[in-house]
Amino acid sequence: MLSQIDEIQGIGLHLDLVLRKIQDAYLRTFASLGIDMTIEQWVILHQVHELGTEASQRDIVQSNFRNRATISRVIAGLERKRWLKKTRFQGDLKRFKLELTSEGKCVIDLVLPHAIRLRKQTIKGLHIGEFETFLYVLDQIGDNYQNF
Repeated sequence: MLSQIDEIQGIGLHLDLVLRKIQDAYLRTFASLGIDMTIEQWVILHQVHELGTEASQRDIVQSNFRNRATISRVIAGLERKRWLKKTRFQGDLKRFKLELTSEGKCVIDLVLPHAIRLRKQTIKGLHIGEFETFLYVLDQIGDNYQNF
């Protein structure tokens, strides 16, 4: 496939095509489970699950490559679905605390095994060294654009 990429399309097109396939697999999985959820919603819901009782909106903003407004909009959508509850930390009125609701925990329990299967699918057929090289190359490409 790399031989098909010319100087105009470049690696960005290739990365975009692969990313779309991955996203499509996740969205089809959510749909097959009867869950109306976007990938962004899954990422945030899963992060809140991983962070546990100390999950804050600030942590989510800092760990994602999205701006604060986008994260706020996704969190609001999760609140509307009653999967997430947003309150203030006791004694810290500046930070929002994010907690999974019982419905949110059910979504995590339903989706997480499938998400793990999809993650394993990502590296299927790759040796550990190949995957490490892939990550190194991605990091190098990112670094090449860091101060451009």
